[in-house]
Amino acid sequence: MKILICGETGLIGSALSERCLKENHQIHYLTTRKSKIEASENRKGFLWNPAKGEIDEACFEGVDAIVNLSGANIAKRWTESYKQEILASRVDTANVLFKALQNRKDHTVKHYVSASGTAIYPSSLTENYSEDIQNLADDFLGSVVKQWELHANQFKSLEIPVTILRTGLVFAANGGALVEMVKPVKYGVGAAIGSGKQWQSWIHIKDIAGIYYHVLTNNIIGVYNAVAPNPTTNKLLTKEIAAVLNKPFFMPNIPKFMMKLILGEMSTLLLSSQKVDSEKIENTGFKFNYPMLTPALENILKK
Repeated sequence: MKILICGETGLIGSALSERCLKENHQIHYLTTRKSKIEASENRKGFLWNPAKGEIDEACFEGVDAIVNLSGANIAKRWTESYKQEILASRVDTANVLFKALQNRKDHTVKHYVSASGTAIYPSSLTENYSEDIQNLADDFLGSVVKQWELHANQFKSLEIPVTILRTGLVFAANGGALVEMVKPVKYGVGAAIGSGKQWQSWIHIKDIAGIYYHVLTNNIIGVYNAVAPNPTTNKLLTKEIAAVLNKPFFMPNIPKFMMKLILGEMSTLLLSSQKVDSEKIENTGFKFNYPMLTPALENILKK
């Protein structure tokens, strides 16, 4: 299979690319920087500029599936201009790909797989969210994710089946939110945030790459939650990080108002609560390597 990956050098993209190459699939990838373009037998880079609507259409040659993981990092302070960048980086990339394929009648693309986020679900301490919920979040991130999915679904009009993967907190050693959560714990000042009762739906980097590979190679279509089967609360997660690192956990919770003062609107990333169900993806035959919290943290933090 030949797969075009947008965002291939990012956290999930690099893990997915590594898995695909190991299984002898061919990778095309898009980058905005000439310096990142490489070409080997099974991996080849192409230039694009989504903000300007520019793309090297040679990237589509012989491609069976597209995986779009592009998107500006949401873990940066949300100024008004950066909020626009967060949205545009997700919408523009989908639009550039769509318009190029719309005008290219000889393309071979048979599957479009898009990243998405669990922020599409409203914050709740009591709800357990499956993919068919109709009541979606209306805050900034919820609106971004709705637009993200809307622009992914436009590929259906080209008769290209679409898969959307709603991802939560990704556990990885080389990036993502866990790296930031670990820092204060390492210095002995780990603490729960807000009430600490907010649900955090997480997934190990090996499993999120595995889910993308699973839907690609088994032609699985639709919307799926890409989270581990056992979500945790912020307090339990912080406490478990401390236990794995043999660090103390005795600090009082960091008050909600302080997080808002420090992070502004971005504090919703740490304060919102989504308990997300993984049953639908498991029913397709996917088996998690790390379904439980402690082994997942040990694998990442004890390397």
